[in-house]
Amino acid sequence: MCLQRFSLFLRSPLSTMVSLGFLLVALVHLGLSSAYMGNYHCQNGRDVFVHLFEWRWDDIRNDCQKLANMGYCGVQVSPPQEHIQGSEWWTRYQPVSYGLNSRSGNENQFRNMVEHCNNVGVRIYVDAIINHMTGGGSGTGSGGSSWNGNTESYPAVPYSGWDFHGNDVCHSPNMEIRASAYGNNANEVRYCRLVGLRDLRHDNAYVKDKTVEYMNKLVNMGVAGFRIDAAKHMFPSWIQDVVTRLNNLPTRWFPGGTRPFIFTEVIDLGGEAVRASEYLYIARSTEFKYSAELGYAVRGANGQRLAYLNNFGESWGFMSGMSAVVFTDNHDNQRGHGAGGEHVLTYKNSKLYKVGNAYMLAWPYGYPKVMSSYDFNNGDQGPPGGGVNCFNGNWICEHEWRQIYNMVKFHNAVVGTNVQNWWDNGNQRIAFSRGNRGFIAINNQGGNWQRDFNTNLPNGQYCDVITCENNRPPCGTTSDGCRAPITVNGGWATINIPDDANPIVALHV
Repeated sequence: MCLQRFSLFLRSPLSTMVSLGFLLVALVHLGLSSAYMGNYHCQNGRDVFVHLFEWRWDDIRNDCQKLANMGYCGVQVSPPQEHIQGSEWWTRYQPVSYGLNSRSGNENQFRNMVEHCNNVGVRIYVDAIINHMTGGGSGTGSGGSSWNGNTESYPAVPYSGWDFHGNDVCHSPNMEIRASAYGNNANEVRYCRLVGLRDLRHDNAYVKDKTVEYMNKLVNMGVAGFRIDAAKHMFPSWIQDVVTRLNNLPTRWFPGGTRPFIFTEVIDLGGEAVRASEYLYIARSTEFKYSAELGYAVRGANGQRLAYLNNFGESWGFMSGMSAVVFTDNHDNQRGHGAGGEHVLTYKNSKLYKVGNAYMLAWPYGYPKVMSSYDFNNGDQGPPGGGVNCFNGNWICEHEWRQIYNMVKFHNAVVGTNVQNWWDNGNQRIAFSRGNRGFIAINNQGGNWQRDFNTNLPNGQYCDVITCENNRPPCGTTSDGCRAPITVNGGWATINIPDDANPIVALHV
């Protein structure tokens, strides 16, 4: 059908060949993207994943059943590769080898985590550092391997100077990406060093082979997908060459022929030489504009407010929702890297953070990722020592906040429904329903707010899942007070939202 319609525009045999060629390339790209972005391998209606930043493999393994019970589909884990030593979080992003001995544990512990989580239906997505190795200097990695960034020697791979971009393709005076290059020089962004990190030569077949070998080892263990770190610093064709050579996922947990889920990290706020859209034929991508604009709206900054979010998504200049991975914050921009600056929502203002996450999980756009942090006082600070102990003051574990994991269940309950009955006061109070399966109202303006709303829900009594454990009576007691059940009659209900630590009411079937 498409070929027949397309043929109406052809003028000559040569134009026919050229045009059909472009169409075939487009169809190949469409098939490639659908294979890697359309299925993130969720079970039982789950549609949200969590980033357990800097968690140890044993701790993730022990929590996977709890994650399943809370409704999470999968976990983004920190890079499992051997890395440079040091207490800072970013040491994980300077690989020494492709060995699986990191701050989070060894290869056996990693394998046990993946197996156990798959057994309970929770998928593991690995943060893959394939653009670069370490910065300058030398030393011994977290697994005992030697490395020398000055001579570009990584014998545990092995890599040598032949495997890194040099001044034959990087024309920056000191081999570093200059700030001005981000606006007008895509080649420099992709051929030169990001903050001094030795840039792998992915146009070298050997480098691609080693990258594929590493990622396939993880796929064979049962890893369901990958976040490709620093993707904007690699040409899309290089990433395509790697992901198309990945193995199918193991039939022990996945249907035959299942491809790994892929999403790329591309920070694109517009006006740069490298655009996220260049990568979307390969996989999904991180939509940093979503995080930035949501932060502005919740904080009432940059001329934004919640009332303006009634068409949040593509009409704001974002990529297609089917292409986007979205988040209120991630490990980079909560530390001031990326988009949004000081207006990014983080755990440090818990009230606003609950508002941002409630909106994200109620709104139908993208594949949502919940951040799970540890407390930090400076942007370099690494994780607390020892195992994870949620709510001890060091590990924040936002994904275990009732106000967030119950909104994960809300999100899962309303998947596939449209937004209806939008209401706003022109400022910081909004409400909307999701079909006849969910309703949310947010009072981000202060003062007590009571109003009759068309929730579109079936008749009955509902519990507010922001303050209560359950969605139907008995609602369950909570330390900060479970609100009284709300009666829906003919779709309508009287909703009261006080100005307190939980300025949200959310109901779902």
